[in-house]
Amino acid sequence: MTDLHISRRSAVTAAAAAAALLSLVPGPTATAASGPAFLHGVASGDPLPDGILLWTRITPAPDAVPGSGLGPAVEVTWEVAEDRDFRSVVAHGTVKAAADTDHTVKADVRGLRPATDYVYRFGVDGGVRSPVGRTRTAPAHDAAPDGVRFGVVSCANWEAGWFSPYRHLAARTDLDAVLHLGDYIYEYKSGEYPEAKDVVRPHAPTHEIVTLADYRVRHGNYKTDPDAQALHAALPLIAIWDDHEFANDAWSGGAENHTPGTEGAWAQRVAAAKQAYFEWMPVRPSTQGTTYRRLRYGGLADLHLLDLRSFRSQQAATGSGDVDDPERTLTGRAQLDWLKSGLTASDTTWRLVGNSVMISPVAFGALPAELLGPLAELLGLPKGGLAINTDQWDGYTDDRRELLAHLTDHGIANTVFLTGDIHMAWANDVPVKAATYPLSRSAATEFVVTSVTSDNLDDLLHVAPQTVSLAAAAAIRAANRHVKWVDMDSHGYGVLDVTPRRAQMDYYTVSDRTDPQATSAWTRSYRTQAGSQKIERADAPVR
Repeated sequence: MTDLHISRRSAVTAAAAAAALLSLVPGPTATAASGPAFLHGVASGDPLPDGILLWTRITPAPDAVPGSGLGPAVEVTWEVAEDRDFRSVVAHGTVKAAADTDHTVKADVRGLRPATDYVYRFGVDGGVRSPVGRTRTAPAHDAAPDGVRFGVVSCANWEAGWFSPYRHLAARTDLDAVLHLGDYIYEYKSGEYPEAKDVVRPHAPTHEIVTLADYRVRHGNYKTDPDAQALHAALPLIAIWDDHEFANDAWSGGAENHTPGTEGAWAQRVAAAKQAYFEWMPVRPSTQGTTYRRLRYGGLADLHLLDLRSFRSQQAATGSGDVDDPERTLTGRAQLDWLKSGLTASDTTWRLVGNSVMISPVAFGALPAELLGPLAELLGLPKGGLAINTDQWDGYTDDRRELLAHLTDHGIANTVFLTGDIHMAWANDVPVKAATYPLSRSAATEFVVTSVTSDNLDDLLHVAPQTVSLAAAAAIRAANRHVKWVDMDSHGYGVLDVTPRRAQMDYYTVSDRTDPQATSAWTRSYRTQAGSQKIERADAPVR
């Protein structure tokens, strides 16, 4: 879809559009063999009205590869300008890059103008410069923008394919930022997921990552992908983590893919994973050292970003009534209170929640409400029916009940959950009581984006698309009337467009995840009108 216009944002001109592609124009060339080099691109993230977080990684010497702990400390300069030739530099500074931070560099730049496009670059002595990146600040706190537009992605497994969705988002000139909803990297050893015969390109390191050095190497490997570099250099990133930044199905005390006897203590592995993440990602850690934090786009929308791994209880067994245990938590008490208070205090039109696992219930075996509760209590079954995936909010129903009750009790409208993780695309109402929906009300809506590359249904079953998914999707929708649409077979990304009147998600798919030149096409659009708390289909993508 190349026929895109940006008339709604007068500040973006043709010159700014050209600047969005500056990631393709490097500075003076350098290789690790000949001296310092910027081999991992540049990035920006967490836009504020007056600031942006800038990132890069310098390789100061040939042996100073990610995770090595080798290489001298070097002074890295950074510049922010309003023009691509850097004649109008508005901010600059110096940051020390050393082995104790894996020679990564962050500059938290302030004093910038709201809702403004900037370009930036890094340099070291000798005239070696990084590629040039483009970024954009958020609107002023009290501004009334006519719209904001985000790319939305999740679940990018290096071994499963090429990151073409990143390339297609980088080429757009109408986005304010990109939301990454988790699983930016994967922790598995090579050939474990997907299996060896389906590996498109092997991970580095090839073994499962466990130590700080391992996580650094894996992050560094992902940052060499050309489409990832193009995306980071074209747009600011707003990211949260999910489980694979640590290990599969992670919870506060362990993970499905962690063996304490042979892989060390879980707390040490988590500490290593978090350190590498904050070194390698353009993300500001919150005061709690996690990814839950809040950003604002004027009076139009605020974005509540969650961490649903660090504080959760261990997942319940599928079919167990333990999912309803009020002593079990997904968010942790402090984070849930933070989210509730932020939603209550919000004075924006929209409340967007960056949510790594699906909040909408997906269950089978739901009975009429007057029978389900008593029978479930007698049999020890979940009161909302048999949940498919207890790693999601379905496995922590008391947290979900409390949050949705808070939305309805306080009359909080226009809450939209933005979700990844499940490797499928969904458009859902979020019902207060799924068993009686649609006779009962919806408290919010949810847009779920599919994976960039990670296996979905047809990949896992090794069948042609829609061979089994059409029947499966029909069964899910029949048992869950709040689910308006689900696509189980595609890979791609979303584009979320928010205006004072509605929030719309345009779903795009790529032609082949194993093709580095994969094309992109619009598939579906769904929207929610302000005040409705319900999803409806839109006929076309936003232009």
